[in-house]
Amino acid sequence: MPVSPNQLQFTDSLTRTKRPFVPLVPDHVGIYVCGPTVYSDSHLGHAKSYVGFDVIVRWLRFLGYSVRYVQNITDVGHLTDDADEGEDKLIKTARLNQVHPLELAERFTRRYFRDMDALGVQRPDISPRASGHIPEQIEIITALIERGNAYVVNGSVYFSVASFPQYGRLSGRDVEDGEEGHRVQVRSEKRDARDFALWKAAEGGHILRWNSPWGVGFPGWHIECSAMSSRYLGESFDIHGGGLDNQFPHHECEIAQSQAAGHAFARCWLHNNLVTVDGRKMSRSLGNFTTIEQALSNNDAAAVRLWVLSTHYRSPADYSASSLTAVKGGLDRLRTALRGATEAAAQASVAPAALDASFLGEVAAAEGAFAAAMDDDCNTPLALGALFDMARVLNTATAKGQLSRGALEAACQRMLALGGTVLGVLDAAATNAVSADAAPYVDLLVQARTRLKNAKAFEHADWLRTELAARGVVIEDTAAGTRWRFSAE
Repeated sequence: MPVSPNQLQFTDSLTRTKRPFVPLVPDHVGIYVCGPTVYSDSHLGHAKSYVGFDVIVRWLRFLGYSVRYVQNITDVGHLTDDADEGEDKLIKTARLNQVHPLELAERFTRRYFRDMDALGVQRPDISPRASGHIPEQIEIITALIERGNAYVVNGSVYFSVASFPQYGRLSGRDVEDGEEGHRVQVRSEKRDARDFALWKAAEGGHILRWNSPWGVGFPGWHIECSAMSSRYLGESFDIHGGGLDNQFPHHECEIAQSQAAGHAFARCWLHNNLVTVDGRKMSRSLGNFTTIEQALSNNDAAAVRLWVLSTHYRSPADYSASSLTAVKGGLDRLRTALRGATEAAAQASVAPAALDASFLGEVAAAEGAFAAAMDDDCNTPLALGALFDMARVLNTATAKGQLSRGALEAACQRMLALGGTVLGVLDAAATNAVSADAAPYVDLLVQARTRLKNAKAFEHADWLRTELAARGVVIEDTAAGTRWRFSAE
């Protein structure tokens, strides 16, 4: 498929507008997405976020962009109230499990990537860990103190929100009123309740601790992403992504501290919406989650991806076991269409040029609709609709026959490019169809089985039939002789 002729657009959370995407450097895209805090297993809420951004990155690369995708691992500093109070989530869980916090982080980092690999999520180009970038964080904090945007109290460092008038622009919150019902109470060492921690003095027993110019401590959660994104993408980069639940305070604080330190920071903000259960956010803290491992124990990984992509990344997805089961039929329709066209191509030869041209024109129309949907803020539900249209075209064409092998193979390649390379829900192996190039060898094996039968070597003939069936080849013995076909099951 050629580069899309449409203008790629994204809905920027900062400006609240859908606008054309123009990268900072032509043909190159730098994207940073907030990764998981690795203190427990990933759930379907994480699947929505990371499958969604996986497809955005896949589409950018499909369009010909060179992409550097950075997604961090948070292994320190994420406190239980997501702000400046409470206990570090890793330390709390590690204590309950009687292991070192970084041992726990390593365990769940591996399990996170295991789950992502299973879902077909392509790994980021760089996966930095917060604990491995303490010097970069200290450097930014030092600059903020020197510029008058941060202050030191009792070994902790706080960002002064009053020094950054634009605070609240991303989330649209009235910072004077605070977050309704949840405003952080003024601590004696804070100048303002809105101020947030850049560095926290390590109290006794706090295992994760480092030396700093202000004493022994550990970084605040927000400063970590500012440091890692600028370290690998520069002081200005194209896209910052993450979950809607991180828009405030996490992303709001990232903008404030980065720009106050003199960094232009992210040029476009993308936020995926949440997975809900009966209208409530799926989360580890609420205990209403289904882990990715649990979902995959009962469902095809491609079906889980299809469930995620059936909802726009900016829209919520309400989860139930039946909602996940419901997409399996759609996945089967896509696979069956691809399988049928592959089988037809194996036995096709030549066809009238007019028929081929009409067929490929319909395929191109579905392909164009797919590209238009993806260029419109990566609208995967509409893109899937176009993919199902392509499947319908393939089903109709293969039922009628009369198409050339070349036309059918070209259509299959296009469907695999859209459904596989871009969306990650289709692959040739999953169709259970033998490649068209294997047809002559299947012919030879079927002839060998016939000779075995004629020689009354029935045990060997039956074995060969069973082995071919396992590879998607159905043999039919009829009055007119033996024939075979690729399985549609």
